[in-house]
Amino acid sequence: MKHKVFLMLSLFPLAAAYAGGSNYGITPGSHPNLAGKVSEWPVPTPRFARDPAVAPDGSIYIAVMTGNKVARFDPKTTTFKEWDLPSGHRPHGLLVDKHGMVWTTGNGNGTIGKLDPATGKMTEYKTPSDGGGPHTLIITDDQSTIWFTMQSGDKVASIDTKTGAIKEYPSSGGPYGLALDKAGNVWFCRMGDNRMGKLDPKTGQMSEVNTGRGSRPRRVATAPDGMMWVALYGNGKLAKLDPAAMKVVKEYQLPAGDAGPYAVTVDGGGMVWVNEINTDTVVRFDPKTEQMRVVQLPSNNVGIRKMVTDARGRLWYMGSHNGRLGVVE
Repeated sequence: MKHKVFLMLSLFPLAAAYAGGSNYGITPGSHPNLAGKVSEWPVPTPRFARDPAVAPDGSIYIAVMTGNKVARFDPKTTTFKEWDLPSGHRPHGLLVDKHGMVWTTGNGNGTIGKLDPATGKMTEYKTPSDGGGPHTLIITDDQSTIWFTMQSGDKVASIDTKTGAIKEYPSSGGPYGLALDKAGNVWFCRMGDNRMGKLDPKTGQMSEVNTGRGSRPRRVATAPDGMMWVALYGNGKLAKLDPAAMKVVKEYQLPAGDAGPYAVTVDGGGMVWVNEINTDTVVRFDPKTEQMRVVQLPSNNVGIRKMVTDARGRLWYMGSHNGRLGVVE
């Protein structure tokens, strides 16, 4: 299948920083000698495909939201395979567990889905509130629990991966991206409230950190050193949050200004990746050199809403607008 390759890097010095990561089923690798090569492949059903996830075998799974499918890309053969989902499921996010099961958020029918790619069988677990817009999901290190946000329902919830039992915790601000800190607390972006929420799973207690008026935190990633990194969609910044101190300790203006920082993730070497959705760029922040490297994407109007790093440290993204899966290496 034909694909595009593009190369472009720029350097932007910064004042100070650290690094970050997230909980999506695999341990991300590092890629210290980034060449900046970008390759893209058109997905079979480009109907708002989004939110890629890496499987244990290195393949990339994609939620095809309005097409109501899950797609898998094999990087070795550069071929795709698709599965149709139950009517109305409309997957928003997904991840792949260590057994190769694909877990999806059924944004259209208020469910969490479990797809067995070997058989094509899909099991749906209904949320207690019978809706709520299941959004983004992450998995614990022991893979016993999946945490997910419910954007329209103003909740954070968990599902037991063995029993399918779901618990919901009310919040506000349209919970969006989420990540676990080193202590196992669930941090989630309350974009509508300009706050980061924190849930202690042991007690059910909620607390919060104010990210500032108009900041609109969208997604969050946890660093190897325990710090957390937040994409501030409203003001064009990348924020460093100390979960122990319960405060934002530093903010960094991204190169394109107010260009809608959206997705954020981290590789195994602690490099922070964040995209600027309005300028079709992704930025890699190196906390040691305090520089940003800007990668210009080969397509226009890409629409990245989620990025992940694989075991080799390559950055994978899905263009929800242009219908192309991309990798930066």
